[in-house]
Amino acid sequence: MRVVRVHAFGGPEVLTLDTVEAPQCLPGALTIRVGAAGVNPVDTYIRQGAYARLPELPYIPGWDGAGIVEEVGEGVGRFTPGDRVYFSGTNAGRSTGAYAEIAICRELQVHLLPESLSFAQGAAIGVPYATAHRALFHRGNAREGEMVLIHGASGAVGMAALQLARAEGLTVIGTAGTEAGLSLLQAQGVTHAVLHGTEDSARTIWDRTGGRGVDLVIEMLANVNLDTDLTLLANGGRVVVVGSRGRVEIDPRQTMMKESAILGMALWNATEEECSEIHQTIAPMLREGELWPVVGPEFPLAEAAHAHERVMASGAHGKVVLRMD
Repeated sequence: MRVVRVHAFGGPEVLTLDTVEAPQCLPGALTIRVGAAGVNPVDTYIRQGAYARLPELPYIPGWDGAGIVEEVGEGVGRFTPGDRVYFSGTNAGRSTGAYAEIAICRELQVHLLPESLSFAQGAAIGVPYATAHRALFHRGNAREGEMVLIHGASGAVGMAALQLARAEGLTVIGTAGTEAGLSLLQAQGVTHAVLHGTEDSARTIWDRTGGRGVDLVIEMLANVNLDTDLTLLANGGRVVVVGSRGRVEIDPRQTMMKESAILGMALWNATEEECSEIHQTIAPMLREGELWPVVGPEFPLAEAAHAHERVMASGAHGKVVLRMD
């Protein structure tokens, strides 16, 4: 089978297209013929060797994917060959991922994919929606009627957070870096869409709150925005840091005056029970179309290096996906 592997940590050029023997199904696991694999920023951090948890070399990157069940191992009861599924995580450890034509996943990592969704959309569910749900509700304690600011809302995690927040009755302010991104947010029904990175973007966000501030910020680039985020919070507000690419200086007095909180979040800290709860929660919302994964640029498997460059570029519009053409 064809796979993308990393033999040495480094830039996008270390992603090589290899042919390897297909893995064998295991007890309690499923063999999945992958139709599409998701590309996440964390994939690039691991590829560079700049992540807390690194796999043994060589390894196959990727966490998200979707496809068709080919074989089920002993003890698997929820799936049968031919089922359309999406998955989040693979069975054979961190050395074997989703950038492959065949993946082996534990049963608890696999979920039914509604017929209405494509494999590319299925590959956009696992990390983005689990991250967004955990950030909003497990860490941010978002409640109906509150106002949430989602930075980078046109990206995969931001779009998932926007949809989940709207479904739970929150007022959403979403930011994007381009006019096309703003149009995408408006098409998704965001309450307020704001172009970030301008001199008056913070003032615009504050005005959209009526001078009250936001209850929650979902922050994708804390090294740029965190200090300003603290000034935009209402009393008792929270910032959940989902992403950061460096250090930042803040004024701690901002947290004192408003009794606000800065909360970190990493999806790999979620327990299996928490992950299972998240996917059980979003399953009916996916079936009913209340959640609709947005796919951005798609690349063939052989162009994984270009996909890694794109996922780190500004102006994200939906999920970057690898197709198993």
